[in-house]
Amino acid sequence: MDTSRLLRTSSTVVVTAALLISGCASGTATPRAAASARSQGPVDTGDAAGPAQRFAPLPTDLPVELRPYYAQKLTWRSCAGDRFECATLRAPLDYDRPRAGGDLKLAVSRKKATGPGKRLGSLLVNPGGPGGSAVGYLQGYAGTRYPAAVRARYDMIAVDPRGVAGSEPISCLSDADMDAYTRVDMSPDSPSEVGELTDAYRTFADGCAKRSGKVLGHVSTVEAARDMDVLRAALGDDKLHYVGASYGTFLGATYAGLFPSRVGRLVLDGALDPSLDARRVNRDQTAGFQTAFESFAKDCVGRADCPLGTGSTAAAGDRLKALFQRIDTHPVPTGTSRELTESLATTGVISAMYDERAWPLLRAALRAARNNDGGSLLKLSDAYYERDQRGSYANLMYANSAVNCLDLPPAFRNPAEVHSAVAEFKEASPVFGESLAWAALSCAYWSVPATGRPHRIEAQGAAPILVVGTTRDPATPYAWAQALASQLSSGHLLTYEGDGHTAYTRGSDCVDTTINDYLLTTTPPPAARKCT
Repeated sequence: MDTSRLLRTSSTVVVTAALLISGCASGTATPRAAASARSQGPVDTGDAAGPAQRFAPLPTDLPVELRPYYAQKLTWRSCAGDRFECATLRAPLDYDRPRAGGDLKLAVSRKKATGPGKRLGSLLVNPGGPGGSAVGYLQGYAGTRYPAAVRARYDMIAVDPRGVAGSEPISCLSDADMDAYTRVDMSPDSPSEVGELTDAYRTFADGCAKRSGKVLGHVSTVEAARDMDVLRAALGDDKLHYVGASYGTFLGATYAGLFPSRVGRLVLDGALDPSLDARRVNRDQTAGFQTAFESFAKDCVGRADCPLGTGSTAAAGDRLKALFQRIDTHPVPTGTSRELTESLATTGVISAMYDERAWPLLRAALRAARNNDGGSLLKLSDAYYERDQRGSYANLMYANSAVNCLDLPPAFRNPAEVHSAVAEFKEASPVFGESLAWAALSCAYWSVPATGRPHRIEAQGAAPILVVGTTRDPATPYAWAQALASQLSSGHLLTYEGDGHTAYTRGSDCVDTTINDYLLTTTPPPAARKCT
C-alpha cells in the first residue's frame, strides 16, 4: 500500500514461538514505480483501453559519467562469523547529476556457490518491504536455507537498497517517539482523534526530513533498480539473475523494464501490479487481508477453543471487531510498561495474516487478550514493526514510507478524502477497512513530492520471467500477479493455490521444484501451471 504504517510488503517468516520478519514476510507496502530518473520513465502510449503509461527502457549506451561506477571492483572481506563475505558498492546519489550529487555507499554480501556442478553466475535476492534488509535476509535465511541445488550453482548475493539497513539508512524518529507513533488510534472516532492522527503523520514526515534530508528524495525504486545494474557489472555478470519477494517483485520488474536486454532468470514471487494508483493498491490490499482473515476464521471456528467463537466467519469478524472496540476504550495490560491499544492489536492480527503457520500464535494471543492480557498480541505487533526486546526499532518502517511516498502520489490528500472512502474500504474488509483507509493518508504529509506514477512494465525483449502468485495472499493479492504476468512481454505465471504471503521455500514441493528448474535450466513452466 501506499505507505501505511501498518502495512508493508516484505514477508513474514515464523520461526519458533516468535515471529521474525525477515523480509520474506510481506507487509504492505507498496508498490509502484518511481520515475525518479528524469532520463527515463513512463511513456504515454495513448491506450484508451487501459493505463496510458508504458515504462520505457533506458538507452543501452552507458553515459560517460556513470562508467567509473560500472568499472569499480568490489573488495570482499569475511563477515557474519566468516560464513559470508561483505563489500561496499558505490552508487551516485543522483543518477541525473552523478558528479554533483556525491556518492552513496551500499552494503553488499555474498555466499559463494558451494558446488557440485558448474557455477551459473550470481543470484541476487531481495525479501521485500520496501525496507527489508536484503543482506540480513541472505545471511539469516537465503544463504543457508534456499534449496541446496540452487546454492550449489549460484553465488548468492544481496545488496541493501539505498535507504535501507546498511545502505545509508533512513531515520525518522527516536525509539520512544516511534513507540508513541505506533499507539496512535488508526480508526479515529472524533475530530480530535483525527487531529491526533494527522499530527502523528506530520511529526513522522518532519522527522524523516530532518534526519535523512540528503537521501530522502533519492530512494525510489527506479534508483534502487539502477543500483542493481551497477552491482551486476561490478560482479562481472552479463545478465542479472534475481529472486524477489513481495515489494522485491516490483523492484525486479522495474529492473526488467529499465534493462530488458540484461535480464537473466527473474523470479517475482508475491507480485505487485505497477499499473495501479495508490488508492487502488491500498483498497486491493485491504481486500487481501480480509480474504486472509476469512481463511483464518474458517479454520478457527471449527475448533472448540476458538477465541472468536463458533459459527460463521462473518460472526468471527464481528467478534474480532468487538474486541478491537473494547481495547480502544480500555487498553489492555501487557505485563510491561506498554499497554495494548487498538492500533497495536490490529497490527498484531495483521502480522499473523502473512503466514498460516502463525495462526496458532494468533489464536493464543486473541484468547489472552480477551482475558485482559495483551502481551502476546503486542509481541506480534512488535515483530511486524521490527522492534526488539530492548525497545529499538530497525529502519524498515522509515525506509518503507520513504520509498512508498516517492514511488506514487498519495492515496489521499486530506482527512475529508479518507472520510469519503471509508465505506469503500469497509466493503473491501469489514474487519480492517476503516483502519487501513486512514493508514493510507500518511503520504499526504511527506516533505518530498512523489517522482513516480502508475505504469505498465512490458520489458520488451527480456528473457522469460517467472511471476508467482498465491491465491489467498493477504498483502499482494493474486490478481496483481496475473496482471504483472500479462503486462510483461515474456511473463510466465505460476499459481499457488493456498494461504500466506509468497510461495517459494514455504513448503510446496510443486512450487519449489518449478522455480528451481527455471533457475537451473532457464525453462519456464508450462502455461497456467498451478500448484496446491
